[in-house]
Amino acid sequence: MSKEKKTFFEKLTGLTPENADYEEDGGYNQSNADIGRESVDDEEGQLAVDVFQGENEVIIQSIVAGVKPDDLDISINKDSVTIRGKRESNRLMEKEDAVCQELYWGGFSRTISLSDEIDAENSEASAKNGILTIRLPLARKIQTKKIRVQEE
Repeated sequence: MSKEKKTFFEKLTGLTPENADYEEDGGYNQSNADIGRESVDDEEGQLAVDVFQGENEVIIQSIVAGVKPDDLDISINKDSVTIRGKRESNRLMEKEDAVCQELYWGGFSRTISLSDEIDAENSEASAKNGILTIRLPLARKIQTKKIRVQEE
């Protein structure tokens, strides 16, 4: 396997141009499709995210369907957020019986750098219908306060 950086699709599926074969009739050749599945050198997939910045907060959303909230680890510091987790395989059939495998199973992570400082203490995370939503309030910037000098 080459040492080049993998694309998002390659990290997500474990397939590379070398091991993904398509038949002339448009069918999928499964012979090499399981290469890269379930821990190739314990690599992690990269989690896809949407990041929105409002006036008072940053919102991060990601699809984490099939992942229990207890299996998610979210680390927040003043200028970045890291999301880690693991999607356990829930196979209904044996791996050998697969015609096509495109779902990602295994560990994933993503670190998002933020342009503004956030208030990590008041951040919140929730999951509903397989969508993780993280709300990160922006840190209140110290405003300049003018004071009056009084004569004694």
